[in-house]
Amino acid sequence: MSERIAPVPRRLDDFDVGPASMTRRWSVFSDRVMGGVSIANGTMATVQGRHALHLTGSVSLEQNGGFIQAACSLGDPPGSGVDARGFRGVALSVCGTPGSYFVHLRTADTRAPWQYYGAPLPVSGEWTRVDLDWGAFTPASISAPLDVSRIVRIGLVAAKTAFRADVALSELWLATSD
Repeated sequence: MSERIAPVPRRLDDFDVGPASMTRRWSVFSDRVMGGVSIANGTMATVQGRHALHLTGSVSLEQNGGFIQAACSLGDPPGSGVDARGFRGVALSVCGTPGSYFVHLRTADTRAPWQYYGAPLPVSGEWTRVDLDWGAFTPASISAPLDVSRIVRIGLVAAKTAFRADVALSELWLATSD
């Protein structure tokens, strides 16, 4: 009988400024793609001593809006996805101004732009590791349960309430049970 070997945490991005970094795969957008008026800005910056993706902007609920987002296509080539079976969820190092933040996952099942699996993301003024188990992600505009065998995109999102967003992400990985 063979013994199952537990997976090693898999780093998705550490926001290193080197040439092998996935940092260049991040894109920033807002509800303006659908007529909203929220304003998003995403930069690579040093935040409290760490290289990080820094998402700032204003989330507005006017004109049926309500989000800003920084998203990263996963896999090689980008968008082909990663197989996250064997992992318990995602882990992030974040800091910023507390607000209404989320992590969104898109999988092979999410075909429409408004479909995703989302989990609330607590943010404080100090760098904090946040672990989000797969069970924390709930489907939006899709009935299929979360299938982590092919996660094609992950997003850092400020949404659902009008506020001034300011959040930084310095590490992102698939987390093991340990």
